[in-house]
Amino acid sequence: MSKMKVSRRHFLSGVGAAIAMPAIIPASALGKAGRPAPSARLNVGVIGYGTMAHDNIGNFLNNDHVQVVSVSDPNRGTDSLYGYNGQRGGGMAPCKQRVDKFYAEKTGKADYNSCKTFADFRELLDSDVDAVMVSTPDHWHALQAIYAARKGKHVYCQKPMSLSIGQGIAMVRAVEETGITFQVGSQQRSSNEFRRACEFVRNGYLGKIERVEIGLPGGGFNAWGKPEASNSKTPLPKPPDYFGADGFKLWLGAAPARAFIPAIHSPMSWRFNLDYGGGFVTDWGAHHLDILQWALGKDGSGPVAIENITGDMNPNDPVWNTAGHYAFEVVYADGTRAFVSDKYANGLRFFGEGNRQIFVTRGKMETAPEELYRTKLKDTDTKLYVSGQHEKNFIECIYSGEPTITPCHVGHRSIAIAHMANIGLRLGRPNLKWDPKAERFIGDADADRLIDVPLHNGWILDPAHA
Repeated sequence: MSKMKVSRRHFLSGVGAAIAMPAIIPASALGKAGRPAPSARLNVGVIGYGTMAHDNIGNFLNNDHVQVVSVSDPNRGTDSLYGYNGQRGGGMAPCKQRVDKFYAEKTGKADYNSCKTFADFRELLDSDVDAVMVSTPDHWHALQAIYAARKGKHVYCQKPMSLSIGQGIAMVRAVEETGITFQVGSQQRSSNEFRRACEFVRNGYLGKIERVEIGLPGGGFNAWGKPEASNSKTPLPKPPDYFGADGFKLWLGAAPARAFIPAIHSPMSWRFNLDYGGGFVTDWGAHHLDILQWALGKDGSGPVAIENITGDMNPNDPVWNTAGHYAFEVVYADGTRAFVSDKYANGLRFFGEGNRQIFVTRGKMETAPEELYRTKLKDTDTKLYVSGQHEKNFIECIYSGEPTITPCHVGHRSIAIAHMANIGLRLGRPNLKWDPKAERFIGDADADRLIDVPLHNGWILDPAHA
């Protein structure tokens, strides 16, 4: 098994050097191979700067153990189109501007200009980075994470971490073979309310779990505040100018070659086309199904069936072909059943014996009876991983070598459930049986064929296993 040799930067003069931020030094010649010394500073590269990267990059910039040194994005830069109201800029130039401005203010050097830019993420991986934050559209996550791992770079990968079950399996293998630190951006595990809810469930404070209801968003395509021209289904004669000569071809990557269609290829819109995303089933399923797995103690495993799958997916629609409205049931070997639908309130509701309940969503946990909320765990109870901040946990684990709160194999098993549901929707199958050990469907060759998605344009998922 090949283990990584990581390049790192070491500040030779302690705190003073950290403030001065001297020239980037590959630190492979400094400290012990494998993990950085406490005095080392990690060089982080940003792969894809859009809606999610806007939110995540601040926790890297403000971490004194990190220096953000580069960005890769085939989009040269826009002043808007990103964000949940189309109000944010994105791409290469806005990221560089933000990084250089941050360090200019921190160092007092008004002319700070050290954030490198690359259109092709492979060039960034060949530069002096120790870790990367992957915040690209979903169809890129697996390739960029695997290529980074094979280069010995630690990976913070946005959710959903893969476009297919097969990609997730390949990602887990690459991480295990290289020994890099990997964090899936399922940040709900770092939130107190979700951890507490899972601890109550795991320690039997509801008794036997009789039912779980999980609410995910629905409604199909969302314009996210973009102008009408950005939602047109008519192909453009050429891609927008912000891509440059070959930028859109690089944006497409391993997805099928096609003309630029604003209703698919504008920022955020790609999520509603199966070539690039899985709709809200994977977008939010990556969050709440992950908490389901954590609460039931199923990390590293999964359900044995997805049943009663219904929805309005039209996989033959060439533009918006993910499900707007949907429902399915996640069935575990012990009989526990989770009902998932866009009709439930966003969050998870656990039903236990005697109508004892917990409802948890972002920023809120409610219990029935109310006094359960104030219950303190016993010393003998199972205590779950405490993170506090997802990006900080990732950096800490690079130093320690300990697993992150959401490592690759955990994130893979969680999103695989959403992929199973989408496979059922695509095939019109109301029920699918799953072998969580073999990671294959039982008695359904058509479903098995959708475990993997074909790669196009000469891309290889994992060169080490080509």
